[in-house]
Amino acid sequence: MIVVSSCLAGLRVRYNGTDCLNDNVEKLLKMKEVKTVCPELMGGFSTPREPAEIIGGNGYDVIDGNAIVKDASGNDVTQMYIDGAYKTLEFVKSVKAEIVVLKENSPSCGSSHIYTGFFDGTKKEGVGVTTAILRRNGIKVVSEEELL
Repeated sequence: MIVVSSCLAGLRVRYNGTDCLNDNVEKLLKMKEVKTVCPELMGGFSTPREPAEIIGGNGYDVIDGNAIVKDASGNDVTQMYIDGAYKTLEFVKSVKAEIVVLKENSPSCGSSHIYTGFFDGTKKEGVGVTTAILRRNGIKVVSEEELL
């Protein structure tokens, strides 16, 4: 079983109400048994919603209490990201996923890069909150960019 970010599978759940259907994921959907998940929706967000970025670190720092997630208006939405990450972990375990493919650059799902927290479009090395939770629990997480 493979779990994929809902937006990568073509569902319009991104912050701005769009999807980001990916060719590699589309091929995967045709070949394997795939379940979809959106950690942000699982955390209680709706679509559309304001974009958010991690301030002061990465996903590991957020779950350790050393960084926060804020939306573009400055609202602290950290707990919703943490809640969504833990609900995603429960889901991934319940379907016995071998691998999880999450959307790169997302404050939830980034697996090697996230935005810097300045809301200026720049990125840095780091992981999102959900990726951090999943990896700390021994679950393999990759991005759509790592699929071949």
